Amino acid sequence: MTDALALHLEAIAAHAPVWGFFLVFLFMTIESSFIPFPSEVVMIPAGFLAARGGLTFAEPQLDAAVAILAGTAGSLAGAYINYYLACWVGVPFLERYGRYFFLPPAKLHRAEELFRQYGAGATFICRLLPAIRQLISIPAGIARMPLASFTLWTGLGAGIWVAVLTAIGYTIGLKTSAMSYADIVHRGKDMAAQHMVWLVPALLASLVGYIWVTNKIMATRPSSTAPAQPS
Repeated sequence: MTDALALHLEAIAAHAPVWGFFLVFLFMTIESSFIPFPSEVVMIPAGFLAARGGLTFAEPQLDAAVAILAGTAGSLAGAYINYYLACWVGVPFLERYGRYFFLPPAKLHRAEELFRQYGAGATFICRLLPAIRQLISIPAGIARMPLASFTLWTGLGAGIWVAVLTAIGYTIGLKTSAMSYADIVHRGKDMAAQHMVWLVPALLASLVGYIWVTNKIMATRPSSTAPAQPS
């Protein structure tokens, strides 16, 4: 699938100087919805093109930064599609018809299980995990997770993933001359797999630390409903 997509997207990449950021937004919206579409074939080449001056501004660092913003915005847009769709149709519809939209019951139940167990933490961490990163927005919508919290954790997780892929493509672009689109993607995927070995545990530790500190603060904060002391 990756090679077939890379072949088609290589032709589209010829329009990158004019439409590059819009295309990044569009394809990352698709990737983040329920349609299976690997983010690696979008963000790694975007980083590569940015490093080679092949995007709109022809300024490598600026192009890379805008590509990350466009990719993160697209990821949020796709996540909102899943979130509101789940709010609207509900669990019975998804269990019955989800398989026709690339969402078989087993994947749906796995995403629900992760969300019930970890809540906002799952929304954040699962954005970095293959196969589940798109689907975690669905149980968040079913549970009607507060939109501000959903946006924060989804945007943070998606932004980190997009930045990692863009940085990998950027690094390849600085160190390598001409490469085919497929070769860029495959080399970048190998590099991403190596980084995930330390990135995911580091983010998990950070999340655990954040939750622990937050719970400590909430535990020591005086309750606003405590009865007034007699004078």
